[in-house]
Amino acid sequence: MKPHFKTLMFSYKERPILLHLIESHYLNHNHKINTMGHLKSLFTILFLIAMSLAVTFAGKIPAIIVFGDSSVDAGNNNYIPTVARSNFEPYGRDFVGGKPTGRFCNGKIATDFMSEALGLKPIIPAYLDPSYNISDFATGVTFASAATGYDNATSDVLSVLPLWKQLEYYKEYQTKLKAYQGKDRATETIENSLYLISIGTNDFLENYFAFPGRSSQYSVSLYQDFLAGIAKDFVKKLHGLGARKISLGGLPPMGCMPLERATNIGTGGECVGRYNDIAVQFNSKLDKMVEKLSKELPGSTLVFSNPYEPFMRIIKNPSSFGFEVVGAACCASGMFEMGYGCQRNNPFTCTNADKYVFWDSFHPTQKTNHIMANALMNSTFPHFL
Repeated sequence: MKPHFKTLMFSYKERPILLHLIESHYLNHNHKINTMGHLKSLFTILFLIAMSLAVTFAGKIPAIIVFGDSSVDAGNNNYIPTVARSNFEPYGRDFVGGKPTGRFCNGKIATDFMSEALGLKPIIPAYLDPSYNISDFATGVTFASAATGYDNATSDVLSVLPLWKQLEYYKEYQTKLKAYQGKDRATETIENSLYLISIGTNDFLENYFAFPGRSSQYSVSLYQDFLAGIAKDFVKKLHGLGARKISLGGLPPMGCMPLERATNIGTGGECVGRYNDIAVQFNSKLDKMVEKLSKELPGSTLVFSNPYEPFMRIIKNPSSFGFEVVGAACCASGMFEMGYGCQRNNPFTCTNADKYVFWDSFHPTQKTNHIMANALMNSTFPHFL
């Protein structure tokens, strides 16, 4: 199979994003960029590295299989009875064709960019979307459901797909894939595909700290252990179904979401430090669990993918990435609205989402998703070579 190069031919609009990535990397490592010429030289180096990485992966990752919450849901919630939806304007206004798809974003989400970068399709479709079929899902599919979590009690809040149901849909997918590709080829696809899991924020912000149920049963630390146990069981079940390349994602700095800043009364809209501390602690527990579990699962590569630090670099130094607003979102007032709160004709919605880190009070913009996708690919994907 010939290597794919099209995703490496970045447009001039995309190149500043990559330049910001390089600058951020060097600033983070105490290197000083003195001239634009130096920066362009660094871009050339990154371009060659990216080309080498893409060529290496070409043909080796036949599909990306995704589980999780709204960070990776491409529209599954459109087809279940829940209010946790975003299949209406202004969501999707910067997506191909300017149409809302059910992604909680103005455009693409991180997994779409990852798929494109690996030479697969430019987007990863939602499994429940009837406009796609197994021929589309053979190269990538997401079973994710916005507002869900590890904890079944989290998915019950807004009646969305719990993690166990996503796994049931994946089993159904395997049956369809074997019928479409044939048993032998489908087995190869299943074993060589990349499995991405992005979930957990809702368990804390939309469940534990929102309702008295779990917080009356568990301390924060014990609830983290409870969730980590569910994550471990899920990964083991995935492995039992044939998955061999698994990336388990951690939590972002959830205390810096505009919604949490807006409710952090008396601090002038600062990040909620407690929530960020909980994210760091939970990520540490997941990391240790992954390290131990990877030794127990034969013939597999299990990697913990931590979004906290790269996202925090954007929040602490937004101008280095071309952002102007980090504390408020683009949609509506930028403080509280998401989902149906982001109305089509709200006069306060921004005109250029690329200036904002967040699209709504809970979710990043397409530009942020692109930057995060590149950062996580750089730190995680080489482990799967």
